[in-house]
This record gives sequence, structure tokens and C-alpha cells, in this order.
Amino acid sequence: MLRVISRHGRSATALRHPVTVQSSRRAHLQTKTVTDDDIAQLAASPLHPLTLTDLVRHGSPPLAAEQLYDSANFTLSLLPARLAHRIQSMRNLPYIVVSNPHVSKIHGNYLHSLSTLLPWAKRKITTLEEELEFTEVMADLVHTHANTIGTLARGFLEARRYITPPEVTKFLDEHLRARIGTRLIAEQHIALHMSSQPHKELCPEPEPQKSSFIGVIDTCLRPADVIRQCEDMVAELCELKYGVRPSLVINGEPDYTFAHIPMHLEYIITELLKNAFRATVERGMEREPVEVTIAPLPEAPPPNSSDGITNLEQGNLDRASKTDAMLEKETHSPAVRAAAATIRPLAESTPGVTIRIRDRGGGIAPRNYARIWEYSFTTFNEEEAEEPDLYHGGASLGAGGGLDVLSGSGGGSSIAGLGYGLPLGRAYAEYFGGGIAVQSLWGWGTDVYLSLRGVGKVERKDETNRGGQ
Repeated sequence: MLRVISRHGRSATALRHPVTVQSSRRAHLQTKTVTDDDIAQLAASPLHPLTLTDLVRHGSPPLAAEQLYDSANFTLSLLPARLAHRIQSMRNLPYIVVSNPHVSKIHGNYLHSLSTLLPWAKRKITTLEEELEFTEVMADLVHTHANTIGTLARGFLEARRYITPPEVTKFLDEHLRARIGTRLIAEQHIALHMSSQPHKELCPEPEPQKSSFIGVIDTCLRPADVIRQCEDMVAELCELKYGVRPSLVINGEPDYTFAHIPMHLEYIITELLKNAFRATVERGMEREPVEVTIAPLPEAPPPNSSDGITNLEQGNLDRASKTDAMLEKETHSPAVRAAAATIRPLAESTPGVTIRIRDRGGGIAPRNYARIWEYSFTTFNEEEAEEPDLYHGGASLGAGGGLDVLSGSGGGSSIAGLGYGLPLGRAYAEYFGGGIAVQSLWGWGTDVYLSLRGVGKVERKDETNRGGQ
């Protein structure tokens, strides 16, 4: 059973029949051979500057049939060009890198997904049967690219002799951020489909329950609930690996809610808690709880505010204490900022939150502090890649994005993985104008500030104004 929605307790349930993609079902999807001309033509077209207004423009579920068609056609108008841009970007890598089996597999996955969209390229979805079939294509796309991060990590690790670390970092910053948007667009339509009713005569399903969700966006997301859920999972991993289970306390305003995407917050919090728990246990400080503070951001930002760094200032992070080099690392290049802005908040000023995660894990060793935003394969040699104590004595801020204990790639006494956790977590945060900043007190502990801007106040339509539903 394919699950593309958040694991959070109040999220939409896992996809049920008919929107499931088994290998046998995938073989029946209509495809069209992708030519070099197709890729060149689509990759030459500019990407639509998508905003979250676009994702909620079709209304709150359950949607009428016409609204579902509009959602499907809008999704179809965006994805082929985005996939072609990714294929072209991969083809611009050195040939020997693309020839790596893992990188080649991802290239093939993008070709497959584009081949399933091309038959729809010159069509307009106007019937429930077509919308249902198109949603199957979206489910296949999400399923096909589910393991992209882990596969790319291993591919670039094996090919690191043939591509420089700056080239790898530039490619991955762009590629992984673009992947966030592509996946979000597909999952939004799937979630709207699953929470709507017009297709129930074709495939009867239970009546959808009233929900605070509009697609994958939870208009009443409570960060404290996500933190507790992630705490349970990470604590179990720690207990399995180390035999101890660190504790966590939440203070600040645990009842605060705002509009955001639960699965993004889950990923970020899971990675940050893995870092904090591992550092706490390995330093023998498990009796000291990890402290999480939830602090809502002011709705009106101060004058001349800009992006995630400003949000972090509102979270009481002293930017003046940072060097120019550190700020350059945190804000990235203009190209990366542009990539991160392909989906923007509903408004420049939207409610948001700063979450501080504080541990007593000894801080980050000065020799490693400058490396915390790097992908591990850009700095590890073959011996270091297997060294369990590279980040010992500090929060393992290179911990892998779900690639360690869960997939069996952790080693030694460490639950660190392939080094994607923190960089990708920051990409998720920055995608909507937030950010992550780290303050380390060597020999004591680490404070991580996660700033998230909400997607804005979404007006929910009255039940009587939904096309007669």
C-alpha cells in the first residue's frame, strides 16, 4: 500500500484502492517513448513560479467534479516541464557519473515518469474516468521517486572521484529542492482526490471525515503533536541501538497551531531529534532531557525583513554574532535561493513559528562545525565513510535522512547515515521562507533553531457552496 501523506495522526489516511501502484498495475499505465526532442522542448520552457495560493486555489475538500478536473489539469500543466528540467540537469553531469548504476537508475525513473505524462500532454481532463486514471499516474510518480535521496547518495558516494565536491553540492541543492516541489504538486492532487466524493460511484469508499486538511496542507497543524510523534520513533531507534531512551520536554506555547505541511515538519523534526538524541546518549547525558521550545513568530515582521534568517532573528537568534563566512553558508548562493523560492508563501507576512531544540550532547567539535551543511560524501574519504565517531562529542548534524538504522546503513555505535539529514531538512524549511541555524557551545551542547513560516490563513468554504455536494 502506497502512503504519500504525512504519518501525523490527523493527516489523510494512506492511499486506498484504486489509487495504489503495484508492479503489475504499473505495467498497465499508458506510456509514450520520450525522445531527446521532447526533453529539449520541455526543458527549454520556463518553470511556472508556483505559489501556495495555487495549491489551495481549487477550494477545500470535498471538491466537486469540475474542481477535481481543474486540479488535475493544473497539475498536468506543471509536471512535464519540471521532470524534463531534472533529466536535462542530470545529463549535464559528467558521463561517468551518470553511468553509475545508482545515478543511472534515478535518471531512468525520471524518464519513466515523463513517459507516463506525455500521453496526457495535449489532452484536457474532462471526465471522472480520466481524472481517476490521471491520479493513478500521480501515485505511480510518487512511488517511483520514493527512494531518490538514498539512491543518489550512494551513487555520488561511489562516483566522488569523478566530480568535485562543489559540483556535487550545487547539483544536489538544486535537484533535491526541485524534487520537493515536484512531489508536493503530485501529492496535493492525490490528497484532494482522496478527500473528495465525485468518483465514489466508480469506486465506493467511506465518506470522508471533516478535516483541517486542504490536500497535504493542514490548516491547524500543532507542532507539539508532530514533535511527540517524532520523539516516539527516534527514542525507539535510540533504545534499539544504545539500550537507553532519552527524554524530551516541550515548553513555550505547545498549543500553538498554524497552516503548514505536516510531512515536511515531520522530516525536519525527525532529523533534528536524531542528532540531539544521538549526541546526548553518546556523551552519557541521557538523564538530561532534550528541551524543545515552541515560540510563535509575530504576524507582522519588522521593517526591511527578508527571509528565513530574519525569521530566525525573531526567534532570538543573534545574527550579529555570526561571521560573514557563516552567513554566506547559511543563505547560500542567489541561484539556490531562487530554486528555493519556486514555491512561495501565500503572503509575505504569514503566521509562523520558531522551534528551538536544545541538547546537552557536548556541542560540535570546532573542526567539524564548518562542515555541518555539507553532504557527507563531499568530505568523507573511504575510511571516514565507515568511521562511526566522526561527529562524536557533538550533535551528529550530518545524520542521514532516514537512511541509517531504518535502512540498515548505520555502522558501529552511531546512528549517523549518509549525511543528507540536516542539508535536506534546511531545504524543506527554506522552501517556504524559513530556515535552520545552529549554535554550538563546545563541551556543553547545541541549540538548533528551526524557523517555519506558515502558508497563510486559508478561507474554508461553507459546505453549501461546493457545487451542490
